[in-house]
Amino acid sequence: MNSDVIITCAITGDDTKVTKSPHCPITPEQIAASAVEAARAGAAIVHIHVRDPETGAFSMATRHYREVVKRIRESKVDVLVNLTCGMGGYICIGKEGLKDTPAPGSDFVTQRERMRHVIELCEEGLYRPEIATLDCGTLNFGDGNRAYISTPEYCREGASGLRTTCTSRAGCTRATHSWSRRRAPSSRRWGHAC
Repeated sequence: MNSDVIITCAITGDDTKVTKSPHCPITPEQIAASAVEAARAGAAIVHIHVRDPETGAFSMATRHYREVVKRIRESKVDVLVNLTCGMGGYICIGKEGLKDTPAPGSDFVTQRERMRHVIELCEEGLYRPEIATLDCGTLNFGDGNRAYISTPEYCREGASGLRTTCTSRAGCTRATHSWSRRRAPSSRRWGHAC
């Protein structure tokens, strides 16, 4: 049995509003400081989502990711940076079907837009992440009307887009997500977390 342990710390978690904890970092400076603190406490990987510093809402802005990664690198801690490619996949379903769907709270965008920050940072080369997470399936969030959508075609497109940029981590939270991951383009650069 392998007794090695790798600790990953999800710095901001998946709370779309900063309501669950007053300790949730919001600004790039706070997110980076929390990542550095996690690394010093033993985390080998820090999983990063960024937020709009003004509103606290999740953001996909490359400039925020760049600042977080820059600050982590400048700290000189030994940690792998894992950027999410999961933002932009939420659809809120209305009570009247297609008449009011997508409902407020939806942020659904193309797979390329979900990955834009990783692609841009890798092309720039200076603050390239070691890992990017690709969510490999659709799932419900909470007990309301919100779902995360990642179709098999989105998974294939995402895997193809990440093959040449950095190591990909397949985010699989259901058995069917492993099925989607297995059908993505093959690469020796895949990590697999289920």
